[in-house]
Amino acid sequence: MTHTHPHSPRHGSHHGPQHAAGSGGQAEILDLDAEVLAGHTAAITAWLPVEEAPHEIVDLGCGTGAGTFALLARFPGARVTAVDSSAEHLQRLREKALAGGVEDRVRTVQADLDSADWPGLGTPDLVWASASMHHMADPDSALRHVHDTLGTGGLFAVVELAGFPRFLPENAPEERPGLEDRCYAATDRLHAEHVPHRGADWGPMLTAAGFALEGERTVRVNIQDSPAEALGRYALGTLQRIRGAAAGSLALEDLAALDRLLDVDGPHSILRRTDLVVRTERTVWAARRKD
Repeated sequence: MTHTHPHSPRHGSHHGPQHAAGSGGQAEILDLDAEVLAGHTAAITAWLPVEEAPHEIVDLGCGTGAGTFALLARFPGARVTAVDSSAEHLQRLREKALAGGVEDRVRTVQADLDSADWPGLGTPDLVWASASMHHMADPDSALRHVHDTLGTGGLFAVVELAGFPRFLPENAPEERPGLEDRCYAATDRLHAEHVPHRGADWGPMLTAAGFALEGERTVRVNIQDSPAEALGRYALGTLQRIRGAAAGSLALEDLAALDRLLDVDGPHSILRRTDLVVRTERTVWAARRKD
């Protein structure tokens, strides 16, 4: 979970009301997120302060597997238990594992991580939670669950995005400069009410749950060299979800400008733009169970 970026109430899935897309569209956005941000995800896994290569890893809120496959690549001797509430996302993850020849290293578990009874996840050496912890109804309880699940000396990596990624230059679109800023301001107000832990500082919460914080890093993302088709589709899917969340708060002129960007057949379609970039921030906290 995957941002993301737009995450859904499902753990590890991108949120925000659906707009002209079902769960299949959500899965596609997760896949595009994984493709476009692959280099940054790999850099985060390389930074993790592991004392020795983990053998058993849990990916909490795995979505369609961005973190799962990055961890499998980083730690070739490890197995990953991928946990998510979406059966469709887990099926897609299994298909990818089969296609990549790593199906014997992946186990999937469908579970609601807000329930009182967590699934049996063994005693992992590493737990990874990317863009999923802020969806938890009771994050303090979830952190305690993770602490008790890890073996002594095990590492917990929490990765969170600053919010939706941005794609347009500041002076775009030409008829409504600053449109993205106003869209994000509207979604920020919505998420402050419905997803209050997005953007939280997880360091003190990890310490309160019994972890020893071993590192924190903020990675600034500014991607211009991603394949144009993937970047355009990623921007389109993200802005579709932003529209669903922000439509009621936008000025009519902004909504009209946004709809012109989302009209894939129109002359102003975001798919036709050649000036797109991905700008966002990721913060990762690495915490260890000491007892």
